[in-house]
Amino acid sequence: MNGSQTFETRVLPHLDAAYNLARWLLRDDHAADDAVQDALMRAMRYIASLREDEARAWLMGIVRNTCFSILEKLRKGPEWVEFDEEMFDASVHASGMAGSDPAAHLQRLRTKSCVDAAIRALSPPLREVIVLRELEGLDYAEIAVIAGVPLGTVMSRLSRARDRLRDALSPSRLDT
Repeated sequence: MNGSQTFETRVLPHLDAAYNLARWLLRDDHAADDAVQDALMRAMRYIASLREDEARAWLMGIVRNTCFSILEKLRKGPEWVEFDEEMFDASVHASGMAGSDPAAHLQRLRTKSCVDAAIRALSPPLREVIVLRELEGLDYAEIAVIAGVPLGTVMSRLSRARDRLRDALSPSRLDT
């Protein structure tokens, strides 16, 4: 199988997952498009380094590194905070979901909006592991490879991310 066939059959099927990770890490659809395009160009260049059953983790690692490079270029100011409560509250209020409406449809919209805002408010390292585990269904070992961190760090970050999400999405917090 030549390089372009390998790329099409082994890498491109993971394009949606790559975009999803980029969108969550960068918090911007257009930036995610650009990041995935850059990552795919890099992937094409280094297709020879792809091992037999590692296509998904390999591509996600390239996307992750591309996104963190973009974030580093954009980062101006203080270190990332673990959870940006003001951003979370502003997102919830801007969505018009601050009040309580008992209608089932509005409740589903409110819940989705709050979950999205809570994930977006996580720092990139925490957002990364929660997206890879909970949205993409990768196991801890795959996440460790993608993020380039030890397995224990993945578990620690997931625990912190879940705690922050649990706190942000607690009923008492959402009622305010």
